[in-house]
Amino acid sequence: MESPDRIEEENGEDEVWELTSQNTKSSSATSNSDRDRRHSSSASASSANTNRDNSPGSNGRRTRPSVASVASGLPTVREMHDRRTSSQASLTVPSSTHISSVSTEETLVSSKNVLTNFQKVAARDPGIEEDRIRKLSRYNTEYLRQKSVYNRLIDWSDGSHRCFRNQLLSPILSSRRRPPLPFKEDLLGLACHYYPARADLKVQVCDFGLGRAERHEITLGQVEEYWQNKPDWVDVRWIHAPLGLGLTHSSVEDIFLHDGQRGREFENGGNAEWPYVETEVLNLRSHKNFQEMRDVYLLLGGFKELQEELDQCSFKNDENSSLQSDVEWRAGHLDMPPSFWTLVASDMPWQLTEGLAMGIRGPMEGLQPISRHIDQQMIATHPFYRDSHMVRNIFRCFHRSDGVLLTLSPMAGVNYIDKKMSQHFSEPTHAIFDNENASAPGYVFQAFADQGTSTWHRRTIEWFLTYLITEVGVTPHACRQGFNAPSIELAYQSVIQDLKRRRHAPWRKNETVKLVRDYLACVDELTTVKQICAKQVSLFKGMQQDVRKFESEDSRARKLPDNPQGETMQARVKWALNMVKQRHDKFENLLIEAQQSMEALFQLRSIEQNELAIVSDSQNKAVLIFTGVTIVFLPLSFFTSYYGMNLSTITNTEKTEAYFWKLCGTIAFIIVLVVALGATRHYLKRLWKGRRRVKHHHSMA
Repeated sequence: MESPDRIEEENGEDEVWELTSQNTKSSSATSNSDRDRRHSSSASASSANTNRDNSPGSNGRRTRPSVASVASGLPTVREMHDRRTSSQASLTVPSSTHISSVSTEETLVSSKNVLTNFQKVAARDPGIEEDRIRKLSRYNTEYLRQKSVYNRLIDWSDGSHRCFRNQLLSPILSSRRRPPLPFKEDLLGLACHYYPARADLKVQVCDFGLGRAERHEITLGQVEEYWQNKPDWVDVRWIHAPLGLGLTHSSVEDIFLHDGQRGREFENGGNAEWPYVETEVLNLRSHKNFQEMRDVYLLLGGFKELQEELDQCSFKNDENSSLQSDVEWRAGHLDMPPSFWTLVASDMPWQLTEGLAMGIRGPMEGLQPISRHIDQQMIATHPFYRDSHMVRNIFRCFHRSDGVLLTLSPMAGVNYIDKKMSQHFSEPTHAIFDNENASAPGYVFQAFADQGTSTWHRRTIEWFLTYLITEVGVTPHACRQGFNAPSIELAYQSVIQDLKRRRHAPWRKNETVKLVRDYLACVDELTTVKQICAKQVSLFKGMQQDVRKFESEDSRARKLPDNPQGETMQARVKWALNMVKQRHDKFENLLIEAQQSMEALFQLRSIEQNELAIVSDSQNKAVLIFTGVTIVFLPLSFFTSYYGMNLSTITNTEKTEAYFWKLCGTIAFIIVLVVALGATRHYLKRLWKGRRRVKHHHSMA
């Protein structure tokens, strides 16, 4: 990812395209330098070197061009499609997803001059886009069906905690009865919809060669074949599996490293105990989808009737030679059951207040207790982020010397923030890779889908790993689409300003407690984000030393760069380091501001309490005088009332005194009973729910 050099509002795209079409027709004799400038990067904060100064790794910054000047060099969608069609026809090897070739002049274009955030330059092939739309349509149909089953499951679960009144009325009124549990087949489908079986997980295989690139979608049950056999034309094969830290994650990485020789180690940027590269990534998930995942996990995880069938389907379609056996051995070694729910628990993203940070050593540390409760994040109070939930995921990279890179991460949220984020949330999590406007890994493939490794400074696995980890590590951000949506930093700034306004609002009962809780939640979130940024700064500082060592080794071995104009690993890491440093400083300032504002709130409330104490003191004096008068006259009132009663009979009526005490005594007893039940209703309610919960657990057992 590189910082945007061009900004274009979506509402002006039609005019830009018209201008693009006209200018393209009138500039048929465009020079090679103009063509390179047309592909210039839209996303590099480090990329100051351009084809104009021929100084790769320069730290300068280009002047931001106007929309008209940008549009004058952009091809239309039809021209892009024709160009791709003609380039595909010139190749003899068919492509399963996307193949294109480049001319000799285009191989000199640096990688940062290929990347762009304009959808028209990185336009999809019409056939690929139509296939993606069909996939989304099928998913929406399936999601609606599973959503119906989910709603029935929630109604059934909520019905187990009905109030006593509904239980009494249920035999009479059908609306008060507990909803029925969905059928077993529906529950099995619901579990596999939110948590696919391990062998059926969608895995992306991306091949990059000179002037071409291909992408395949396979399942985890076929992954061993793809990392054992790499085509000759492929320089780098990248395999991305959506696996979180757990038993399957450990088995996959162990088998992968065992099947080939490891690549050059990132000794400073990698893990202290193991030289692989990892970073913790913040991404945005749909709040509704996140809640549904937790509900399904916790509600269906207790059904023993489903356990056996779910366990059998975990590796039912596994074609690997050793994955299932390795998982079972690892489970026995760690004394963990290799059940369906144990294996899929790693798919659950962590909230900001959950989980451990980078540096987890084993699968047992990666599995955290899961509760149905979801934190109410303060960023969700911002109007733009009201439907989102910020989560954390580990992104790990393992590479071998034969040019195969394996990345493991359950990250399935939005990395690039733009005004269409709500639309991105509606897409299936397993298909987020297809949307390069939302997914950082998906964008990395699309960045080199046309030119392949032609624009790389070095066509090595280390160069691509550096590019990938820096692209993913600096997310989430809003610069991919030209800051057409508020960034996370701006959202938190708005939240803090709103808390300050509430701080000066007139005093209301319980409002101070709510305000302090909101302040504490905001401080906790900012602290977590700041800590993650600090770890990313440490990661990229270490990688700086590693890539400098790699460059020195290549220079001593007299290995010339494959593309001298391409972006170097050092320039790429330097850019990423500057990005995360700026973010760290911003969140540190926001954290200080929130803490100071909370301290000012405590001081303000302390002053208000002192003033209220003065007012209360004067009121206490008045109450004291009233109490003294009451003490004097209360005994007199009692004695006059008592000795003034007629004890022989009730006058002016035929009723006796016994009748009076029966009637008044009964009424008095009922009043006292009602008052006592009302005063202890909360305690009785908790006691009743506790007994019902224990009875339910016994019935399930």
